[in-house]
Amino acid sequence: MGYVARATACRDKQTFGGFTIAWRGIKTRKTIHFGNPMNTAHDMSNSDPHALVRWWLYTIALFVAVMVLVGGATRLTDSGLSITEWAPVAGIIPPLTPADWSVEFDKYRTTTEYQTINKGMSLEAFKVIFWWEWGHRFLGRIIGLIAVVPLIVFWVAGKLPSWIKLPLVGMVIFGGFQGFIGWWMVKSGLTERVDVSQLRLAIHLTMACIIFVATIWLARSLAVHTEDGRPHLAWQSAAVLVLLLLQIFIGGLVAGLDAGMAYNTWPMMEGAWVPQGLFAMDPILLNFTDNAKMVQFMHRVSAYVLWAAAFAHMISVMRNAGGTTHSRRAIAVFVLISAQALIGISTLILQVPMSWALAHQFGGVVLLAAVTAHWRALRPKQVLSSTKGFGRLNPTYG
Repeated sequence: MGYVARATACRDKQTFGGFTIAWRGIKTRKTIHFGNPMNTAHDMSNSDPHALVRWWLYTIALFVAVMVLVGGATRLTDSGLSITEWAPVAGIIPPLTPADWSVEFDKYRTTTEYQTINKGMSLEAFKVIFWWEWGHRFLGRIIGLIAVVPLIVFWVAGKLPSWIKLPLVGMVIFGGFQGFIGWWMVKSGLTERVDVSQLRLAIHLTMACIIFVATIWLARSLAVHTEDGRPHLAWQSAAVLVLLLLQIFIGGLVAGLDAGMAYNTWPMMEGAWVPQGLFAMDPILLNFTDNAKMVQFMHRVSAYVLWAAAFAHMISVMRNAGGTTHSRRAIAVFVLISAQALIGISTLILQVPMSWALAHQFGGVVLLAAVTAHWRALRPKQVLSSTKGFGRLNPTYG
């Protein structure tokens, strides 16, 4: 809604046509314009000039979250080795004819996994695991398109603040490298192993989560916040985020070793708080990546540390910024971490049913988004310079 106001000297009078009011020799004419959608859109553009870029980043984050979940399902269904080649372009087209399916199936039959575990698998059963892996790779290609094409459009149109250009380019490069890491992971299971390397799996998962965090961080940097930052508290939320990423990395090791399939009691393992056999392997460092018992124990301990850190952070924020949005976010983060712990315990006790395992993985992604947004809000606000097509003001964002 816009208006034009004029004031002129006149006698006392009052009319209600064009909304004219006059008193004490001062005449105020105010004309109000209603229902102009172009003006409304222009006003909204000025009040939130980076909305399009921000929602583009949210879209990328959503697809990355779906990618993580499909990756989890691919692991749980043992589908990761069903495609034995890395063809970034040609691999877009799946098998379309019986002959095509026969070729792909013959390639899979050469793998150690087929020879050792799946020998005699039918073509129909192979198609199931093939589609999981193909869908996972296809999503990666879609994310690449969603990231690169709008980035070029926004860049050419002058819609990007100068400070965000380099991080966006870095994120795209990092995403491309993630595709290579995925193939590096798959390749580890095609010869002597019957599954992929758990260490490479954990690296692949953690890198996806880092991309997700970076995307949410940049999107939240373009959002207008109602509260001032609290830089002296930001390091605490950053520490919670680091612990969460470490927990996810260890969770990747657990998934790669199928460590959740054993020791299905809580809070103790094999009837003890610290079970025997944590350092059964030699050299000793091998236990931290290859010993299923040690890896599950680490996942439990790191969960306790994460929960305690989130609780301490919540208390600190409530004391130093009580009644603010920051305080409410800190409480929400603690509640989410507690819920995630309960889902994880249930998944373990139930011996990792697929639905519970995916719920646990989804909870991790939701936690990443919540902690990242909370951390960004506590940081000093980012002052954005005006860019072409972004209105007249230089608002403060954070």
